[in-house]
Amino acid sequence: MLKPEVDSLVPHVPFNRRTFIKAALGSGFAAAVLPVSAQTIHTDSEGLEAGEVGVHSGDTLVPAYRAQPKGKRHLPVIVVVHEIFGVHEHIADVCRRFAKLGYLAVAPDLYVREGDASKYPTIQQLDEHIVSKVPDEQVMADLDATVAWAGEHGGDLTRLGLTGFCWGGRIAWLYAEHNPKLKAAVAWYGRLVGDHTAMTPANPIDRVADLRVPVLGLYGRQDSSIPQDTIEQMKQALAHASEPARESQFVVYDDAGHAFFADYRPSYRKADAEDGWRRALAWFKEHGVA
Repeated sequence: MLKPEVDSLVPHVPFNRRTFIKAALGSGFAAAVLPVSAQTIHTDSEGLEAGEVGVHSGDTLVPAYRAQPKGKRHLPVIVVVHEIFGVHEHIADVCRRFAKLGYLAVAPDLYVREGDASKYPTIQQLDEHIVSKVPDEQVMADLDATVAWAGEHGGDLTRLGLTGFCWGGRIAWLYAEHNPKLKAAVAWYGRLVGDHTAMTPANPIDRVADLRVPVLGLYGRQDSSIPQDTIEQMKQALAHASEPARESQFVVYDDAGHAFFADYRPSYRKADAEDGWRRALAWFKEHGVA
């Protein structure tokens, strides 16, 4: 397995003890997804500055995996929001894929205060011990801090995009409602409706009127966790929203289920994943991120 290159060229980052003793962010797969598939994609870091950095968010140093072309500045920025499994190897690989195309891509560990997502052997335990304890408000603040970090380390914030997967797909919709600096967002199979709790007081469908940038939603028709009627509800809400929310689009892949982009899992559908990737890149280009 090719491992991401640990970035030793950023002396400005004061890593704390937790960062030092833990394995490098994005250097392995979460326990809940093992064993990984033989079809897992590995993107090398040749020509890139790639590895773990630290993002100051309030009084917390949030670890993040960053990849960007070596020696380049004024780069378009893509913030990558991780799945339920946190910033493991797949998310780091996505960052490197963007970096190979000329982007500064950065994926913050949005669970850092709640624990290490890589250690839990089941999704149920991961949800119970970490995910259910992460407040949306905290996530938005950490993403704001990540955007600011990117702007200070080679990124051009006039060309800012965000993409998220699974748990991060829901966050992608919410952040598109939160930050007017975004040009566009891409949400991969992110939940649109759900319970209202102290941690998740609103869901994407509740905030359509506040949507500030167009979102491309990539979903699977066979995804039992995201019923098709919830996608239809979101489409109807978007149709009655103001610009730029009405520019948002959905692509639903007939034979795909949840996590069809996750090449390290049995759910991966190569043709749909590759088509979704092409559409995501075109979406960012169309809306001024590239």
